[in-house]
Amino acid sequence: MSPVRILIGVFTAATAVSMIRVVIGPTVADRMVGLIAASSQVLALLVLIAVRQELAFYLDVALVYDIFGFIGVLAITRYVTSGRRTMS
Repeated sequence: MSPVRILIGVFTAATAVSMIRVVIGPTVADRMVGLIAASSQVLALLVLIAVRQELAFYLDVALVYDIFGFIGVLAITRYVTSGRRTMS
């Protein structure tokens, strides 16, 4: 078994654990940390799949995913810190 396949399994398991934190996190901060961790792990999975299959297309997808993930975290943070007011 190749090291890349082992890492894909490890990151998949870590993503599942992070998603459990997102679902049952007692506070909003716990859920945010879980979401950011899961996003980072999915990004790592995309890069590992690109290396394993030798396809640069997955690296482009990973870059776009990372940009949208960052914008999403900023939007959620702004919403949470604004006291649940509407974003304008």
